[in-house]
Amino acid sequence: MRHLKLVSSQSSAEPESSLKIAFASSDRKTVNQHFGAAQAFVIYELGAKGFHLVEVVEFSGDATLQDGQEDKLTAKIRLLDGCAAVYCNAVGASAIRQLLAANIQPLKVDSHEDIEALLKDLQSVWEDQPPVWLERSLRQLERPAAEERFAAMASEGWQEEEWQS
Repeated sequence: MRHLKLVSSQSSAEPESSLKIAFASSDRKTVNQHFGAAQAFVIYELGAKGFHLVEVVEFSGDATLQDGQEDKLTAKIRLLDGCAAVYCNAVGASAIRQLLAANIQPLKVDSHEDIEALLKDLQSVWEDQPPVWLERSLRQLERPAAEERFAAMASEGWQEEEWQS
């Protein structure tokens, strides 16, 4: 397996929310692979204002066999940790269950769908009419910020004062 992670030149303090989206692709341009037999995944970070490539993972040997190896699914799903969705040409029932349990939405598209076109489509519905899975993922992005605010308030402690009327 080869795994390339790109270091972003963007500021980590950037206010825009973003999600990671994976694509089963051997050519890095189109979705052209079955999830379980994928030879490679390309992972993009997508926000309301743009997208950029952040990871490429390539498999070799037995990792691309389609049948008889449940362990290969677990390894692939673990590599996609943090992704909101994965686009592929086909995906089996077992993989669907495991992906959903990992909060990764499997999305089936026709062979050779252009990755950039799919990203632009997602970007165009990001704020106004996101599909249900995207809306759910965006809400999950907001949850940690609310939890951090509560933790900050709790760490300040309480100070009781007597009130006189």
